[in-house]
Amino acid sequence: MDNRQQWGPGTRAVHTPVPSPAAQEPSSFPIYQTSTWRFESSAQFAEVIAGEGQGYVYGRGYGNPTVEAFEAAVADWEGTEAAFAFDSGMAAIHTTITSLTTSGDAIASSTRLYGGTHSLFTQVLPRYGIEVRFVDDHDLDAVAKAMQGAKLFYTETISNPVLAVPDLGRLAQLCREMEVPSIVDNTFASPYLCNPARLGFDYVIHSATKYIGGHGDLIGGVVATSPSRRAQLRKLALDQGGAMQPLEAWLCLRGLVTLPLRMERHCATASALAQWLADQPQLSSVHYPGLESHPDHERALELLGGPGGMICLEHAGGLEGGMRLCDGLQLVWIGASLGGTHSLVSHPASTTHRQLDAAARQRAGISDGLIRMSVGLEDLPDLIDDFAGALREAQA
Repeated sequence: MDNRQQWGPGTRAVHTPVPSPAAQEPSSFPIYQTSTWRFESSAQFAEVIAGEGQGYVYGRGYGNPTVEAFEAAVADWEGTEAAFAFDSGMAAIHTTITSLTTSGDAIASSTRLYGGTHSLFTQVLPRYGIEVRFVDDHDLDAVAKAMQGAKLFYTETISNPVLAVPDLGRLAQLCREMEVPSIVDNTFASPYLCNPARLGFDYVIHSATKYIGGHGDLIGGVVATSPSRRAQLRKLALDQGGAMQPLEAWLCLRGLVTLPLRMERHCATASALAQWLADQPQLSSVHYPGLESHPDHERALELLGGPGGMICLEHAGGLEGGMRLCDGLQLVWIGASLGGTHSLVSHPASTTHRQLDAAARQRAGISDGLIRMSVGLEDLPDLIDDFAGALREAQA
């Protein structure tokens, strides 16, 4: 590099010297915002890309320090030895499922699922010859029957959107007894409220977009699992893409720092709001694990570190009533996603679960008037005032 001053401006711009890392530890892990890495020799490149030497190659799943820092943080939260991060929750789900299955296989799954997962299971997997056996995950005998010959079992800690809470401990035990890999989507609980791997689940999936990120400014997913299973996920991700990128990993690391504070606030506000909503005559029912009226209330108390920040309410006016109530809210936004700073509502029958026909929605417990709410970080009195006004308007 002694002849740098002889280079043209374009060459100097490309080869600007990079300062050495600071000797002190930064308060925030650095963003290694790069897609590729330099090697001193072709032999070193060959060694690293083959996994026989330490180093980084390329951003499509080969590794990045910022992404690996996030993966290590999630593994620590969930109590697993490893994790692999993806560019979305759906990429995490899809890669996990396809890492365990091939054409002609069958999988068993809860009937209560996020709409995107339901679409994957009903529209995509059958195209590749993979059968999906849907079952009520509260009925262990039915689950055992569905798992006969299945390659995996899939469920959700707190189901999206109806907030059912299955007995994860007994489900994990049943999977172990039948030697069926167990997968759980832990997004609605977050790793602060529940750690399914400690109960025996093999794969714990998060849409990091939600509570882990926490600010509505990223898309990401992550799977906490064992090192050998992570290697399977990474191998598939290298071929089909979908690995998380460094900026999103850094944002997720930032989110994890405040996760306990945010989850405590989400839970406290949601608990009080759910109690208020339960007393409103315009609503036929309110679903919230923290309410004694919830059918899984006792299990939620045992399983979760808090009742969560999600509420489902059913408007007595059905499809039109539910949509009118959403439209009447001012402070609370109508929008997709959840787990962020802003309170959000959605009407599943017309949006997130529109791909299900009426019979399928009913089997999943999704009524026409059902509204899903993600409780944000606003003050409780303001949220109550907003709902009070919207309920009056929807009734008019």
